[in-house]
Amino acid sequence: MKTLYDVQQLLKKYGIFVHVGKRIWDIELMALELDNLNRAHLLAKHDYLVAKLILRREHEYEERLAKDQHSS
Repeated sequence: MKTLYDVQQLLKKYGIFVHVGKRIWDIELMALELDNLNRAHLLAKHDYLVAKLILRREHEYEERLAKDQHSS
């Protein structure tokens, strides 16, 4: 697992499809869904941690992008 798409595919295996409308909101909802799957002990710990790291990276990217757009 390396990309946001990979995380989406992981969630899809559990019947979870996320599309809120803004990419950053999608990322936040995916993180919540991952937490729920982890709490239910449905995910391997490694998969959970890797997916959370990917989501954190993508969320930080979106925040930087928004900040850069506001400052220009």
